[in-house]
Amino acid sequence: MSTLASALMVTGGVVAVLAGIGVLRFSTTYARLHAAGKASPVAFLIAAIGAGIELGVAGSASLLIASVAMVLTLPVGVHLLFRAVHRTADNDHLIVDELAPAELAARKPPVD
Repeated sequence: MSTLASALMVTGGVVAVLAGIGVLRFSTTYARLHAAGKASPVAFLIAAIGAGIELGVAGSASLLIASVAMVLTLPVGVHLLFRAVHRTADNDHLIVDELAPAELAARKPPVD
């Protein structure tokens, strides 16, 4: 195994562990989702680059497909989780809540 590939895979693992620590240590759901949504794909991409170097061109095609799928779908998924938390949780800790007026307007029944 090459040194560069090993270093990248270990670095990806370290970033994943740091993301897990952030999920456990942060106090609000928003911060936890942010740690999971930002650091875990970065960790996967770093480790996938290392694995792709080790596997070569033929083996890294599936890693490339998985990386593209993660980069395209994960932001949407995390955004939907943020919206679900915002709708169901107590948001008194937010200093500025720009989403609250839009949600109140969406919940009101239409006036005929």
